[in-house]
Amino acid sequence: MSRTVVLFEGRSDSLAFIALARRRNLGIDALDLVDLDGITNLRTRLTALRAQSDAPRILGLYDAAEGDYVAKILVGVGVIADGAAPSDAGFYGCGRDLEDEVIAAAGPELVLDTLAARGELARFRVFQGQPAQRERTIDEQLHRFAGTAAGRKARFSADVIDALPLERMPRPLDDLLDDALRRG
Repeated sequence: MSRTVVLFEGRSDSLAFIALARRRNLGIDALDLVDLDGITNLRTRLTALRAQSDAPRILGLYDAAEGDYVAKILVGVGVIADGAAPSDAGFYGCGRDLEDEVIAAAGPELVLDTLAARGELARFRVFQGQPAQRERTIDEQLHRFAGTAAGRKARFSADVIDALPLERMPRPLDDLLDDALRRG
C-alpha cells in the first residue's frame, strides 16, 4: 500500500488536522503531513512527490480564494482532468480559510471560551475596542485577531477544534481526515 501525504498551506491547518484526529481517536501516524509554507509552493511539492519512484497518494487542504489556482496546478501536473473538482483528487477547500470555517462551526461564544482558556480574552477585548474593529462583526473581529500575534494563528484553529463538539467540525477538515484514512 502506498503512503499518503497530506498537504497544508501552513502550520495552523496541519495543527487543526492533528487536533481533529486526536479528538476522533484516530491514528494518523501513517500519514505524512506537509506544511507548504504557502499555497504558491504547491506545484513544486506536487511535482517532486509525483516524481518519486514510489509516488504517494497526495491529498490537501486549501482556502477557497485559492481554488482556481489549486485546480490549475492539479490539472497542470496531471492529478485531475480539466474541469474536474479538486475534491475529486482529495483536495478540500475551506470557505474563506480554515479559521473562518472554525469560527462559523464553533460560534463566537465557544471561540471566546478558548481565548479565555489561553489567557487571551483580555487582549481580545482591547482589540475589539480599536477604532478599526468597532464596526466589524464579532466573527470578523475573531478572524482578524487570530492572525495578529506571532504564534496565535498557528494554535487558534487547533484550540477551537479541541473544544468543539465532534458533530460541528468544519466539513472540509472532517472530509480530508476521512479521505486520508479511507484511502490510506
